[in-house]
Amino acid sequence: MAANDFSQGKVWKRIMAQAVPLTLAEIVHLLYNVVDRVYIGHLSDTDSMALTGVGLIFPIVSLIGAFTSLLGTGGAPLFAIARGAGQEEKASRIQNNVFILLVYTSLALTALCYIFRRPVLYLFGASPASYPYADAYLAIYLLGTPFTMLATGMNGFINAQGFPRVGMLTTMLGAALNLALDPLFIFTLGLGVRGAAIATVISQAVSCLWVLIFLCGRRALIPLRRAHMRVRKKLVGSILSLGVVGFIMKGTNSLVQIVCNATLQRYGGDLYVGVMTVLNSVRDILFLPVSGIASGAQPVIGFNYGARQYDRVRQGIRFMTAACFLYTTVSWLAVLLFPGFFVGIFSSDAALMQAGPAALNLYFFGFFFMGFQSSGQSAFQALGDARHAIFFSLFRKVIIVVPLTLLLPALGMGVDGVFMAEPISNLVGGLACFITMMLTVYRRMGQEQPAGQ
Repeated sequence: MAANDFSQGKVWKRIMAQAVPLTLAEIVHLLYNVVDRVYIGHLSDTDSMALTGVGLIFPIVSLIGAFTSLLGTGGAPLFAIARGAGQEEKASRIQNNVFILLVYTSLALTALCYIFRRPVLYLFGASPASYPYADAYLAIYLLGTPFTMLATGMNGFINAQGFPRVGMLTTMLGAALNLALDPLFIFTLGLGVRGAAIATVISQAVSCLWVLIFLCGRRALIPLRRAHMRVRKKLVGSILSLGVVGFIMKGTNSLVQIVCNATLQRYGGDLYVGVMTVLNSVRDILFLPVSGIASGAQPVIGFNYGARQYDRVRQGIRFMTAACFLYTTVSWLAVLLFPGFFVGIFSSDAALMQAGPAALNLYFFGFFFMGFQSSGQSAFQALGDARHAIFFSLFRKVIIVVPLTLLLPALGMGVDGVFMAEPISNLVGGLACFITMMLTVYRRMGQEQPAGQ
């Protein structure tokens, strides 16, 4: 049985073979920023202000991630479908178009964000006390934008070729380096938040180099080819049409973070902006296995859809849903039982430790509904149904979260209203997305004729 043929073997094993190394890779990848937050949150002489300042750049990081998803998650599923259908020439052109688009986009974003960083940070909720920390980190972090976009965007093509362990090593190498360099630059050399940013940029560069060496080497089933790097409008249109799903998902994350930080600054000040930084960090950590399962399922589902193995597509969706639901339920219970532990990972500031646990419990209430949202969204995206995937991403965040974040505090709930907007959106948006997916694409897979019939 070929390791790269997703139409053979048990579907759940194929998904887990992809998901486990991808999850480990994403955990390690998250260390780029999470380790920075852990160290920065325990800096002496800054209270929680340095952590608050770094938290203000989250919307910019999310925006960069949104453009990476626009191209990477737009191209990788199309690449998997083309490979499953035996169209290797088309798959190669998709991969190379994504590469050149990532290069152009990353350079443009670096320049724009660098020029406008001051007004943007104040718009995002900075204060005179927190701005110096945010600016010190961001001015250096932006220099690594081309590295992080290429490493993350092109790593999906390594996974889609059936090399998830190589994809895992992509981020392990960089994150291990970041873990080692952070204390050196932050504490030993006394560079503080600037040191954290320098360590991150170096680590991103190493990850990028690893990805490019593999995709240009002999092990790649479909390597990067200079002859196919000419931008083709038809392919770009297909990539953007599907990738807009990932773009909206991450782009709306940026919008939600901006609205949350600005609202918290108004009703609670810098302390609660710092609390939100901790909540986002905990959510990033706990959501990783869900993201890994969904990412592992997508190439398997997409390949089998391209190969017209529709029963295997349905099996993949069922397994993905069950695994996501089980994990998010266990995660929610852990947060309910040990909120102080999770907050303490990121800060030792007394005021933040007092305000954080209650906010964490509000924010994570009913976290298991995120499992339904992720399963529905990933199934739509894996099968190329961009219309539904886009709608439900917008529905949960733009139509539900943003208005509630602005409305609930104004109705007298204060900062608690900001934290409650998230679980309400998970309940309504998550169930709506999942039920629609089951009644549309899942049901249709049961009615299609498989290959050979």
